[in-house]
Amino acid sequence: MSATAAVTAVPALEAVGVVKSFDGVHALRGVELSVRPGEIHALLGENGAGKSTLIKIVTGLYGSDEGEVRVGGEAVDFANVRSAHKAGVVALYQELSIVPTISVAENIVLGEGAPSVAGFVDWKELRRRARAQLSRLNQRLPLRRLAGSLSPVQQTMVAVARALMADAKVLILDEPTASLTDTEIGDLFTVLRGLRDEGVAIVYVSHRLEEVFELCDRLTVMRNGRTIVTKEVADSSIDEVISTMVGREQGELYPDRGTAGDEVVLRVDGLSGRRVQDVSFEVRAGEVIGIGGLAGSGRSELLRLLSGAQRRSGGSISVRGETLTGRGVGRALDAGIALVPEERRSQGVILSAPISENIAIANLRSVSTAGVMSGRRIAQLARRGLAELQIKANGVRQPVGQLSGGNQQKVVLAKMLARNPRVLLMDEPTRGIDVGTKAEIYRLIRELAARGTTVVAVSSELPELIGLSDRIIVMHEGRIAGLLDAATADDELILTHAYGRDA
Repeated sequence: MSATAAVTAVPALEAVGVVKSFDGVHALRGVELSVRPGEIHALLGENGAGKSTLIKIVTGLYGSDEGEVRVGGEAVDFANVRSAHKAGVVALYQELSIVPTISVAENIVLGEGAPSVAGFVDWKELRRRARAQLSRLNQRLPLRRLAGSLSPVQQTMVAVARALMADAKVLILDEPTASLTDTEIGDLFTVLRGLRDEGVAIVYVSHRLEEVFELCDRLTVMRNGRTIVTKEVADSSIDEVISTMVGREQGELYPDRGTAGDEVVLRVDGLSGRRVQDVSFEVRAGEVIGIGGLAGSGRSELLRLLSGAQRRSGGSISVRGETLTGRGVGRALDAGIALVPEERRSQGVILSAPISENIAIANLRSVSTAGVMSGRRIAQLARRGLAELQIKANGVRQPVGQLSGGNQQKVVLAKMLARNPRVLLMDEPTRGIDVGTKAEIYRLIRELAARGTTVVAVSSELPELIGLSDRIIVMHEGRIAGLLDAATADDELILTHAYGRDA
């Protein structure tokens, strides 16, 4: 669709004066959103800005208190998600609803009714329909293969193909690139541009602003349940968007460095695992050391080895001069090493359990006497965590799965910080978190360092590595390729080492 036609066309999706409250708390305050056919429209804002609530209203999960939703210029009031699908409004979330134990073809037609002959599934026709949707995406996937065996980007393509099967006119993508490599992101962008050219309206929700400026046509920024601005991407900038989202300049994201002392807290000598080989380094009290490198370089494995989550094949680890003996996460925790994992939802928290139980599970000694847990002490520990980390929740009994991504990450942090670790390991500490919450996490890390905690953080975001760290270890093929002073490092220098080239 041409740019002129897109501007003059009836909006594919509109939210007009949408208001929503939960228990008297306003989540949306007269939100306005207009998405044109044949455009990719970024929906931006901090966690808690109201993006998720708006999407749930648009897709029939919630009803609005005031205002209306329009599809193709007509007001709609979806009773449920299926009603929204029938109207061509489909949302794909970060945790894709792929059924891993059935085939690619079955996943694509799931919910649309399988074709049948005399009461039996017509497998030939089913696969033909699935193949037709994949062809629209220029994708060739083995239709009989179990969906659970596909790569993350292939699973995303299957989910998009299913949306097309429902004749999606509006496709909403929530953090679609969170688990994809750079190459896979490029493949996804190619598909999304093709759908845009077919006239599909795409709402793109992402905390990765570089992606927004590469992919999207227009953007809408929300803050505190309100629409702040809608404008052409070409007429904006990343710094302007950040300032609009959080009310401060990008340069204020990273606190000052300079908290490192003289005492060596963590010493690693010749550490080896599956990928990691002969890694040695030292970290001082109050120092934040970043770990960079390409995907597969051994960054995350290094943290797993340090935390006892993965068995090491060689080398030694010592904390304050005492060599870590034995194996397992328990031994590492007892030695003062705590890990905040990358996959917080599957490895860091129990989504169905309340905040209090999530925090207590790693601190049983401090909340029990003679093996009997104290509900009062569990609640006290959880309330302290909520206060210190400014976790936005209804109370300590709220299930973690109901929290935003940033607040879930804070619960993982609260759980580990309650142990008063000497060494805090963090794998992608701000993955999937909005800019405002990132600033809070950075502040917390620097406050911990100022108290003498040693922090080792893996990050795939180069600005974060440079802005947060005192020093940066760059990994290449399982080995240390460079040890840099963050104050003088830049993107080019880090990437030079990450690709195994001499600086």
